[in-house]
Amino acid sequence: MRGRVLVLTGLLLGACTTKKSSSPEAALATTDSRYPAAEGLPGCRLYGEPHVVGQPPDVGRVPLVLAELSGLAASSRHPGVLWTHNDSGNTFQVFAIDELGTVRATLTLTGVEPKDIPRMDLEDIAVGPCAPGEQRSCIYLADTGDNFERRAQVRVFRFPEPEQVADATVPVETLPFTYPDKPHDAEALVLEPRTARLAVITKARDSLGEVFALDGLAPGTVAKATRLGELRAPGNVDFRTTAADLHESGQRLVLRTYTRVWEVRRPGASGLEELVQGQVAEVPGPSQAQSEAITYLPGGRSFVLGSEFAGQLLYRVDCR
Repeated sequence: MRGRVLVLTGLLLGACTTKKSSSPEAALATTDSRYPAAEGLPGCRLYGEPHVVGQPPDVGRVPLVLAELSGLAASSRHPGVLWTHNDSGNTFQVFAIDELGTVRATLTLTGVEPKDIPRMDLEDIAVGPCAPGEQRSCIYLADTGDNFERRAQVRVFRFPEPEQVADATVPVETLPFTYPDKPHDAEALVLEPRTARLAVITKARDSLGEVFALDGLAPGTVAKATRLGELRAPGNVDFRTTAADLHESGQRLVLRTYTRVWEVRRPGASGLEELVQGQVAEVPGPSQAQSEAITYLPGGRSFVLGSEFAGQLLYRVDCR
């Protein structure tokens, strides 16, 4: 499956908006005082405005490959490649896209019973080491969506990042886990690059979510998540995190909700336990319908945002 992705447009240059608007031009207005500077941290001190490149192709003439883009993760071994996937109700596949929004490869995933695929709720994707200290990189896919909070057990799928960007059929490992208290809906998956430790952030109705570390993940074993803390926007003005990514330094964590973008900051943080106690600051982000994807780019000085709705644009935010 190749072709232009309707929800993607490119990722080339960087800076533009946050006010809700139907046009990219009107979305360019941003108020600097809303965005505190990041002091004493690797990466940007201040971000510029989100920037959209190009326009999606006409819906009626192009195959809708990514109808419900629900996650983004920058490749660790293929420059300019982002890994992405659809939300629930679609095929069990992961796509490689380039910076123009073109599908470069389709990975068809195996290792799960066909009857289980319609019940999956794939919500986010991450890329990082397959194990602590390992050079080989893996792709992690979170089957953690649970709108009605009824799933007694959820899971993460893991498979090695391909050596080539080409269509392939790839077997996955299944890493199941449970929560220590009750089922949660979680749409954000993050990975510590140094330790290969995974964590999910819940889609809470009254905060930016609870953070649960996924220690002890292994095929054939049901791990128990560990609660690390809860994230709140200043004044508790925003809720329901739909996507997240951990900065390569481990000292910043970018969060997306339906209306805004936030960054958790803690200079010198040595792990997620310390980072979740850091400052939560708003950063520039575009207004998009059903905004459910975000990832830092390699180098940690830019991030990219996407939407689950067909026809939406792909934005990039760079340093000023």
